[in-house]
Amino acid sequence: MNKQTVTYVNCPTCQKQVIWSKDSPYRPFCSKRCQLIDLGDWATEEYRIADKDITEQDLWSEEDLSDFAGRH
Repeated sequence: MNKQTVTYVNCPTCQKQVIWSKDSPYRPFCSKRCQLIDLGDWATEEYRIADKDITEQDLWSEEDLSDFAGRH
């Protein structure tokens, strides 16, 4: 007798349980809506992967650079 184990994961956006299978087209998300919310968070840099090395360029912001605009 062959028993199949069902694996559940929590949707990263709403925490609803989702069956991890090929029948769940948005896995690990529960729906297209949750998938798009997550994508939007990456696009607006709400989520990002931290860089270990901070360069001098990273320490400058566009606001800092605007102070020097027009100055020679």
